[in-house]
This record gives sequence, C-alpha cells and structure tokens, in this order.
Amino acid sequence: MRTGSACSRASASDRNRCSRIVLLLAVIQAFSGKIADAQEMPLWEIGMGMFPSTYPAYRGSNDQQYYLLPFPYLVYRGEYLKIDRDGMRARLFNTDRLELNISVNGAIPVNSDESGARSGMPDLDPTFEIGPSLNMVLARPSPKHTLKLKLPVRSVIATDLSSTEQAGWIFNPHLNLDIRDVFGGWNAGLSLGPLFGNRKYHAYYYEVPAKYATASRPAYSASGGYSGTLAIASLSRRFNRIWVGGFFRYDNLSGAAFDDSPLVETDHSVMAGVAVAWIFKKSSKTVEKNSATGAIPDS
Repeated sequence: MRTGSACSRASASDRNRCSRIVLLLAVIQAFSGKIADAQEMPLWEIGMGMFPSTYPAYRGSNDQQYYLLPFPYLVYRGEYLKIDRDGMRARLFNTDRLELNISVNGAIPVNSDESGARSGMPDLDPTFEIGPSLNMVLARPSPKHTLKLKLPVRSVIATDLSSTEQAGWIFNPHLNLDIRDVFGGWNAGLSLGPLFGNRKYHAYYYEVPAKYATASRPAYSASGGYSGTLAIASLSRRFNRIWVGGFFRYDNLSGAAFDDSPLVETDHSVMAGVAVAWIFKKSSKTVEKNSATGAIPDS
C-alpha cells in the first residue's frame, strides 16, 4: 500500500475535480440502457444534467458522503459502435446475443482526517476503473424482458490528475435483468453478482502498514479473493428532451477476504442517486431501434 497520496498534496480545487470525474464514471456505470419499441432515433444526442447522490467513503466505511454534481449525457447509436448508459461497446460478433463492452466505474477520494477508521493514515486518491466486459444474452422471455450475463474485468487506477498509480484489478460477474415499460412507462434494471479483487486492490483500501498501527487499529496485510456481493436497482424514463434516472446499490461484505481488516467498520454499504438531464442537441440523421434484438438501447 502507498505511504503517501498525491491527492493529499493537491489543492482543494484539484481534489474536487478528481471527485467529479470519478463520480461521473459511477453515474455511467449505474444507469443501464433499456430496450424500447422499434422506431427512428437520432444517431447521436448530447445533453447535461445534475446528479445528487450519496456514497460511503469506501466500501465498509461508516462515513457517508453527499454530492451534487453536473454530468454529461451522451448517446451514440452507430451500427458497430454504441455509447449510452450501458457504457461504450462494439459489435464484434455477428450475433445480437454476444457483445463486448468497455466497462467503467469510479470511487471517491478519502480524506483520512475525516475518516474515523483511517485517522492518521495517508489520504486515498479517487480511483477510476476501466476494462472489457463480455456480455451474453441468456434469455428474452418477452419483448419487455432481457436477461444477460455480464463478465467485466477492470483495471483500477488511482489518480489526482497530475499522477496515476495502478491500484489492482477487479472481476464482477453478474446477472442483469432489463425490464421496459413498467410503472406507466419507466425502464427498470436489476443486477446481482459477486465482486473479486486481487491483493493490490484490497491492500489499497484495507491494508494497515505497521507504522500506522495503533492500539485500536492493529497492523493488517490484505489478501486477494472474494470482495463481497453487489446488488443494483435502477429506473429511468425519457420525457421528450428530459431524461430522468435513479439508482440504488447495496454491497454486502460478509465473508470478504478483507472483512477482518480494522478499516472495515460495517459489512453493509449503500450508494444511491437521482439524475435529471436535458438533451439540447441531436443529429438530424436517424437510425432504427430494434425491440426484438435490443441492439440499440433506449436513451
């Protein structure tokens, strides 16, 4: 684990900028695309929105943080490349049941002086995660329902925008159920699956070097392996040029490889947020959405 943090030496404005970037990545990861009826849609759309949200300082921390941040709204519906709330993905296979995505996520920085468990330890830089995800359609029991198995592998990178550090790897296989047109026109998403991290990733958050050990915080060496189970529920709806979405994420850390770390204060973590975006620009060129295949998610 690092003995220092670049963000602890950065200015307050740089730290705030770090927080905004990684939270925007979290927004992109949390809001999943939904399937809609076949119709003509713009090739691309651009907008801006606001995102009030709450996050723990880190998974297993009792310190809950609250944010109100702007975020970009970007959709591109190309034949082979697509960008939406499911992230960026390419059609590399001649089938609508298999796709390769770019999976992203993020985590906020941690000011150790404001965290009871980490008091006296170095601050933690915000992290962003990026890597490939192989997604397979398991079932389409109806035009409104799609069940997928997603297999994302992401590299975790810690940064304060002036320097970066590779902070490990994670693997998050999970089932994802998309349901369209519920509650009078909303699109819903449900996902559930385990998270696995290597030793370096767990050490970044949960290791306690001997020099930072205290009577109430013994030295601890992290190991890789099971990193808890994640459950995410989301809702979204489009009202002409206004898009509204919300998500709730629950993490259960019981039985995680690091659950005996003195930095783990609780086995339960909650993240939640609501977002509203205004789409102010769209292309004149249109493409057709396909409700049967779900090839172009709703925006």
